[in-house]
Amino acid sequence: MALERTFAIIKPDAVSRGLQGEILSRIHKAGFAIVAIKTMRLTKQEAGGFYAVHRERPFFGELTDLGTSIGNNCTHGSDAADTAAFEIGYFFAAHELI
Repeated sequence: MALERTFAIIKPDAVSRGLQGEILSRIHKAGFAIVAIKTMRLTKQEAGGFYAVHRERPFFGELTDLGTSIGNNCTHGSDAADTAAFEIGYFFAAHELI
């Protein structure tokens, strides 16, 4: 069976509330293996590039401010394999992935 990669972000609001440990625990309990992890703060321009697919949507400004938005969610997760491939490549070089 082929393995599929996905991508997840713990958003700044969740980090500021100290929820990253609980979120990572849930990821592990769900059976996912974390193969790369990093902590970073995006500029508005970097966030805009990452969320470019949503540029014309009314919530784009909330996404690029990376604050509490769209239902106060704590995480972002890829919605499809091709989306995951773009998102992984946006944040990680090939040599950073196990």
